[in-house]
Amino acid sequence: MIYDECETKIGMLRFVFDEKNGVLQRIVLTNGHWASLCTGCTMKQSRDAGETVREQMNEYLNGQRQQFDIGFELNGTPFQRKAWQALQEIPYGKTESYSAIAKAIGCPKAVRAVGHANAVNPLPIIIPCHRVIGKNNKLTGYAGGMKMKSELLGIEGAMV
Repeated sequence: MIYDECETKIGMLRFVFDEKNGVLQRIVLTNGHWASLCTGCTMKQSRDAGETVREQMNEYLNGQRQQFDIGFELNGTPFQRKAWQALQEIPYGKTESYSAIAKAIGCPKAVRAVGHANAVNPLPIIIPCHRVIGKNNKLTGYAGGMKMKSELLGIEGAMV
């Protein structure tokens, strides 16, 4: 695996790429997840691999980009893939509830499963799980923490 990292105004972000095809596979928001990700594998840093991701991420965080144009590869269950696809359909600056996502993918009772799919989203920010909030319009958990979620929604001008 190849990785790159970027210090941003919301904290350190690490980008993990497939070594064979150079495709983005994961964004790690916090140091705590990094150790478990690297267990049993060889990681090599490459500034070249992450150049486009770093540029587009900084443009997004500075309010200059609303969509990412980055190739990526997702590994997950069919349900997770459906949930992640629904996340990608939430417009910039808007939010949806977990129950709305569950309904959108045809599984209205799977609210907790949607929450779990968000929790294991391998590409946070690019697949915007930060745009999912509680049914009562309150912020709920986020892998990068509530402060980061609030900052991301603030960048987008989302009303919460």
